[in-house]
Amino acid sequence: MKKLSGLLLLAILMVSCGSNKEKADLLIYNAKVYTVDDNFSEVEAFVVKDGKFLETGTSEALRDKYEYSESINAEEKAVYPGFIDGHAHFYGLGMQQQRVDLTGTKSFDEVVVRIVEFQQKNGVDFIVGRGWDQNDWEIKEFPAKDTLDDLFPDTPVAITRIDGHAMLVNQAALNKANITTETEFEGGDIEQKNGELTGILVDNPMLKIEKITDDLDMETQIKALKDAQEICFGYGLTTVVDAGIDKQVIELMDSLNESDELKIRIYAMVSNTKENLDFFLEKGPYKTDRLNVRSVKFYGDGALGSRGAALKKEYSDRPDHFGALLSPVSEFKATAERIAKSEFQMNTHAIGDSANYLVLKTYDSLIGDAEDRRWRVEHSQVIDSADFKYFSKNIIPSIQPTHATSDMYWAEDRLGSDRIKGAYAFKKLLDQAGIVALGTDFPVEEVNPFLTFYAAVDRQDTENYPEEGFMKDQALSREETLKGMTIWAAFANFEEKEKGSIEPGKFADFIILDRDIMKVEIDSVPDTKVTSTFVNGEQVYKN
Repeated sequence: MKKLSGLLLLAILMVSCGSNKEKADLLIYNAKVYTVDDNFSEVEAFVVKDGKFLETGTSEALRDKYEYSESINAEEKAVYPGFIDGHAHFYGLGMQQQRVDLTGTKSFDEVVVRIVEFQQKNGVDFIVGRGWDQNDWEIKEFPAKDTLDDLFPDTPVAITRIDGHAMLVNQAALNKANITTETEFEGGDIEQKNGELTGILVDNPMLKIEKITDDLDMETQIKALKDAQEICFGYGLTTVVDAGIDKQVIELMDSLNESDELKIRIYAMVSNTKENLDFFLEKGPYKTDRLNVRSVKFYGDGALGSRGAALKKEYSDRPDHFGALLSPVSEFKATAERIAKSEFQMNTHAIGDSANYLVLKTYDSLIGDAEDRRWRVEHSQVIDSADFKYFSKNIIPSIQPTHATSDMYWAEDRLGSDRIKGAYAFKKLLDQAGIVALGTDFPVEEVNPFLTFYAAVDRQDTENYPEEGFMKDQALSREETLKGMTIWAAFANFEEKEKGSIEPGKFADFIILDRDIMKVEIDSVPDTKVTSTFVNGEQVYKN
């Protein structure tokens, strides 16, 4: 009887001790966790409750303290805050999955083959595609429409260059858009040779084609967003900045958030149209846990690859050509003044040193001394040495490291040996601003954030070219790069208090990798695989 009482007492004590433990949903333990907090601390475990980080610490201490519904042994793998892509085109990535994908083509002949195969399979009334880059071809010149005219005399074809700033269209598309040699335009180019259209449109004239592209049905748009989410989760992206989308797409995203079909977090830049600005600036910022609408995207100029970037002096490889601003200076300044009077952030695409000068001077005059406006310069690609001084935590450089390693083969041809020194100057930008927000600009570049990390740190392509790195003095450290992909990117979105690090109270967005990118040989970083991706403590991807 005494023995039975003793066992009963022990059982009661065990139950009593267990009931004293705090409740939690998930324990991650036996890990190497990079918290990316203020001290860049490393821990081995953390606990999640109600979709947020509850506590970090040792595996033993957290096991003893909490009663959890689920636990995961990370087997000493590296764990990081969920990556944030600071500048991308999420909806555009999804739409690219629904169209002709021309990325990686090595010749115009290959482009044509892909278009023919797509049309044979899908039989659409208007062929749309994206991804070609003449700089990757043996003949590094813009293609002409002749072949497309022969193959598709009655079906409009519009294929956009990878940077989104040039387009090749056939005669059927030109006819449908009423584009002729007499068509007037401002900002960009409608290319002619010997008095005839070549089919190349640069920047603003492309809008004439985009307006006549058949409206997309809702089913296609939803599939595009879900496809993009699946791709991003597979690369460990838990937040994406969508750099320029319209009201209708934003409202669709919000609807899919509500139905739990879209779980990725999106920081939406509203495209600069009258309809969008009239609606959103009047309504004010809109914020949920998954969608944040509080910024406007303005295009300052074109791209360097298509010689549309606005430069202070002529292109080194094209005399008397300076690129172009895509809007009159007066319109840009008026828009900036309007946004400055609102709660919205202004984020302006600026590639060339002339465009960057205009943007920086205008920003400085409007919000240079203002408190915590965090306006952004998207790309900040070619900067005159005299203009770096304008960057700060209130005028933030938003940069894409793989642009440097994609453009390095021909960038100096465009800019010359002196001007190239102020291009892709990531370290100078960081030293001046104190932070940089890092992204990819996908689908212009690959979605893969490990290529971002590699390009920022090593300044080489995946074939280890150039041997010493491209302008290696402008490389970022691994710690700086990780911050640029997490906490600094969150700061640039006004979201540093809710994401970007593994700290109590923040959203439980984190990833587990198959290697420690902070320690492994830098050459192996591009091959990194995501083991698991978690959003709100929920596993949304498992390899």
